[in-house]
Amino acid sequence: MARHEITFRRVVYERPGMRDVPVRRDIEYAQTDAGPLTMDLYAPPGSGSTEPSPAVVLVGGYRDVGVPLALGCTAKEMEMVISWAQLIAVSGLVAISYTRQDPARDARRLFEFVGANADSLGVDANRIGVWAASGNGPLALSLLMNDAPVKVACAVLCYAFTLDASDATAVAEASAAWHFANPTAGRTVADMHNDIPLFIARAGADSFRGLNTALDRFIQDALARNLPLTIINAALAPHAFDLFDDTDASRHIVELVLTFLRHHLRAQ
Repeated sequence: MARHEITFRRVVYERPGMRDVPVRRDIEYAQTDAGPLTMDLYAPPGSGSTEPSPAVVLVGGYRDVGVPLALGCTAKEMEMVISWAQLIAVSGLVAISYTRQDPARDARRLFEFVGANADSLGVDANRIGVWAASGNGPLALSLLMNDAPVKVACAVLCYAFTLDASDATAVAEASAAWHFANPTAGRTVADMHNDIPLFIARAGADSFRGLNTALDRFIQDALARNLPLTIINAALAPHAFDLFDDTDASRHIVELVLTFLRHHLRAQ
């Protein structure tokens, strides 16, 4: 199957040296009946020392192993994921992308593997953040819940689906239509850890029905609980502005995301 044109879209922001960061590809982290699940590890330049590095997992809420792939490649082969991983690595952090068959299960398995093999991977298992965009948002949020089986140091959500309020169904409907995992169905902000810094990039011109309505309610509820929240509203930006809106405003938001991750993962 030919790859969909969107899989060739890269982030509109570039940093010197990002395309040359070291990458360890296809590290097996789990097995399934459809074959191995693998991760790619992007390392900061010059990270050959014995000192482990903080890491960022690019969370994926879509299945891409053992199912027909409408995009023609796995998520970790998409240039969007590759370019974000390169940006994170050149900023001094390890970036991890991965394949998955059951997104909620496999996110846990990935964290377990990284924790058990942190030394050989060069990762500080106590300083791992998550990044997610669009339909990957609900799975990322599930990792921030009080009962999550993983330890997350900080999180970034870009133009992401979040939680349905008790009287809303937009996230559930989008999950059914676009086939992304929604493990936080029925959960609320009250179920979240109250000490995990969270960065939200809102696309003011997002055209996905109900996304911003759910996001705005999520932000309101998070602020009411005084969660450590950083919010930027790109008033004129469309969904996936980091790929399609080639402006200084979009590049500035990408810079802010990288600064947030560096600060909260390096400062611990």
